[in-house]
Amino acid sequence: QVQLEESGGGLVQAGGSLRLSCVASGHTLSSYAAGWFRQAPGKAREFVGGMIWSGTRTSYADAVKGRFTISRDNARNTFYLQMTSLKPEDTAVYYCAVADHPYGLAESDYGYWGQGTQVTVSS
Repeated sequence: QVQLEESGGGLVQAGGSLRLSCVASGHTLSSYAAGWFRQAPGKAREFVGGMIWSGTRTSYADAVKGRFTISRDNARNTFYLQMTSLKPEDTAVYYCAVADHPYGLAESDYGYWGQGTQVTVSS
């Protein structure tokens, strides 16, 4: 059973940056796609972006394209979400997730979730 733990959330001013990390245990991350989701208060969870097992292909939501970047270090069983040019509307709980197969880039592909980390962007 894979377990995921996020870190790196916090409070940042608009225009600032944060990097979220997600460490996987009980599961070798290198064979599976990994991604990030977020959920703002009163809103449905939304897919932020994902990366296939090799790191050679990614997919991002339109709202974060050009500002957020996913990367992974399979040797450390860790993947990251680098967030730049943050906006107040990026405020949400961010969840890391691992897909059920190597090429998952759709929300329905993800079956393992972390507990979430709060990101708050002040204006």
